Amino acid sequence: MPRDLDKADPPSPPASPLWSAPLGVDEIPETGSHIALTADEAVRTAVAKAAGLNSLPSLQATFDVARRGRGIAVTGQVEATVGQTCVVTLEPIENHVAEAVDLVFAPPSDPAFAGEDLPEPLTGDSIDLGAIAVEFLMLGIDPYPRKKGAEFVSPDAPDPRTNPFSALESLKKRPSSDS
Repeated sequence: MPRDLDKADPPSPPASPLWSAPLGVDEIPETGSHIALTADEAVRTAVAKAAGLNSLPSLQATFDVARRGRGIAVTGQVEATVGQTCVVTLEPIENHVAEAVDLVFAPPSDPAFAGEDLPEPLTGDSIDLGAIAVEFLMLGIDPYPRKKGAEFVSPDAPDPRTNPFSALESLKKRPSSDS
């Protein structure tokens, strides 16, 4: 059935986060809060699949969360052990990922953040620390993992003086028999 280009497709619902650990703004004390998260096996399996990993044996995050005006400051660390495939040897390897987190969330029109780097938009009354952890994990995964000591050795390059037309070169040098 042909598609009617005059009608826009309905917006698709937002994808659910792979790891959800919501924190309400009203749950953050004035003195701030330290939060430690550890992903269970179901979450690690889902994240590994989404990230194209062989496995994800461990995933944890620690956050210091504080109010900042009408916004929220989130600092911390995401750490994981990721199972990947070496791009050189094609053998399975495990790598450690450690990513620092330093974010500020604020309502989109908060004038307190004018002149600074734009904060992340704070929509609603909560942030999702699990989704933040997954995002920073994905940023920290090495897209070209190498086993320690593995080196790529280029195959021998062909001699640049030889090419598919080198046989024709000998015909060009022979004297013509038409004369």
